Amino acid sequence: MIPSFLRTLSAGALLLAGILIAMPPERASAQDSGALQINWEVRNRFRLFREERDFLLHVENARNRSILAAEQSLELQSEGRGWARNMVNRLCIDLQGRVNQPCTRDNTKENYLTPIDHPVTVRLVGAVPVGATCAWSFDDGDGPQQSTFDCAEPINLRVRYGKQTVATVDVSSGSDPTQRVQTEIQVRDIFVAGLGDSIASGEGNPDRPLALSDEGFCFRSYLGTAGAQYYRPSRHGFKGGRACEAPDTLANWQRYSALWFNSPCHRSLYSYQTRTALALAVRYTHIAVTYLPLACTGASISDGLLGSQRARECPPGKTGVCNTSVSAQVAELREALTAAKKRQPDRTLDLVLLSVGANDVYFSGLVADVIVETATERALFRRSGVMATVDDSRDALARELPQNFVKLREALKPLVGGDLSHVVYVSYANPALAEGGVPCRGGKAGFDIHPAFNADPQRLARVSTFVDTEFLPQLKGLATCTRGALCRDPEADRMTFVDAHQAAFADHGFCAHSGNDPEFDRSCFAENGQSFNPDIVSAASQPMLCGRGASEYRAYLPRARWIRDANDSYFAAMTYPQGLPAASQPTDIHDATWGVLSAVYGGAVHPSAEGHAAMADAALPAASTVLGLDAVPPGVTRGLLAPLLGGAQQ
Repeated sequence: MIPSFLRTLSAGALLLAGILIAMPPERASAQDSGALQINWEVRNRFRLFREERDFLLHVENARNRSILAAEQSLELQSEGRGWARNMVNRLCIDLQGRVNQPCTRDNTKENYLTPIDHPVTVRLVGAVPVGATCAWSFDDGDGPQQSTFDCAEPINLRVRYGKQTVATVDVSSGSDPTQRVQTEIQVRDIFVAGLGDSIASGEGNPDRPLALSDEGFCFRSYLGTAGAQYYRPSRHGFKGGRACEAPDTLANWQRYSALWFNSPCHRSLYSYQTRTALALAVRYTHIAVTYLPLACTGASISDGLLGSQRARECPPGKTGVCNTSVSAQVAELREALTAAKKRQPDRTLDLVLLSVGANDVYFSGLVADVIVETATERALFRRSGVMATVDDSRDALARELPQNFVKLREALKPLVGGDLSHVVYVSYANPALAEGGVPCRGGKAGFDIHPAFNADPQRLARVSTFVDTEFLPQLKGLATCTRGALCRDPEADRMTFVDAHQAAFADHGFCAHSGNDPEFDRSCFAENGQSFNPDIVSAASQPMLCGRGASEYRAYLPRARWIRDANDSYFAAMTYPQGLPAASQPTDIHDATWGVLSAVYGGAVHPSAEGHAAMADAALPAASTVLGLDAVPPGVTRGLLAPLLGGAQQ
């Protein structure tokens, strides 16, 4: 039986506003024609959100906007602090990555992976007579539930998962003939999984960015003397030792970390995968989206998707031993799908969003090779295997990545019913292009957060050319079974491939600048690479040469660059990766190791929230097509009732 419905006019009216924002043009024009229709939509249909207000914020900002324009609107609304900073604590998945079972959404307990029903708002629209009375009936096969309201009032009810509910309304207005309108309600719950690496997880965009102090914090330099120190902005709230001669514990420092949707994997609500899944829910009012994010920064196909990998860090505020291992993403997805099918045998995985391959060809090593300038650090990084050359990456691209892709396809195929077109592979963008696709010139600008950094122009140009002419084309061939890719059955093994965003990124690499960039960036991040006070005495109290406080930096304001540089990475996240092997863990938070890692492990050379929104704009049409969401909705039955007869006239 259908649960009793509620007369909640204010919530229904607000939701209807969302309907009109997101409604496809053909449906909006039909409504405007004046003919009576039953309009219905699923409420709070992005099921990751526990509270409808969070979903409605995105509906409101999607009004006639792309995902990118909506993100920019939200950034300005939040004054650069970010829309996700509070939502991150109101989700159906906790900060450890565990699905809440059940999850209480809008005061109703729901099973997240296998919902038994969905909240729906129904309303009569068109030329509704003033003061008309509506006799409603909802029948899902177990007998109709009936009630009568003023026709101006929306009806809120829950309809069963996987069952059709027939909605009928008899409209009475004075002496006019009673009109009957009928439609069918059936919610399609779409199960979307996100897999991949740091580009997929949203690295670079903590849900609640770091709060910075205006005072300085000391780091040592590698193999330096006692005087080889430098100061950078500290974390707001940290009261421990800021001088290199005043060590403190990592646990004390970590209490003031940035907050991630999932800290071990640096998953973020700003990721293109989350934004694509959310955009599906915003745009299509007759669906619900159940989204399972599993992507993890640092993942490769072997270590991350098919096997376990090291975690980035532990959730802030936790005590005790840090679990440094993260389970294989494909295994987690398989377990979740198996558990769901036990409850609902017809539950299927409808869509996989995927980006992977960069770590398989040592892309972070290429970045290190480009930006690390000083001889001491370069020698240390070479010995530790942190750096890689283009030749190293080229060899892995030719030998390892194709074989790994074969294994990945075979692992994913049974999860999507044998049809890999339901895997939407979203490619990378070249991060080092600006001003019409010209490679960035290099230099210390954006990378002067660490004294050893300097983007070498020759190495940068070499890596940029490799990415454009070899890496990205090879990835496309692997995903689409072209360019000699190893595919047993090209028709079934071909993934849906997305790279439409690459052209837009050609103007928005890490070196892009604009007169509309945030004032703090223009004033304090110097293009000559001299942003920070080199004097260790005065820098302890004022580390910025511009004379302004680092606390003025805002991670989420519109910028010309859609790629985080090293300065952004430090200012937004300042990550101390606890997932490093024990032998690599420094005992002192002022150690030179932390100085390097805190400048890059929070997302240097990764897309910003704007970049991820642009990627989601490219992925959304592909996802919609794969899911068949733009099919014409079923027609509406309407007619006049004879005064004393109960049957509808066609």
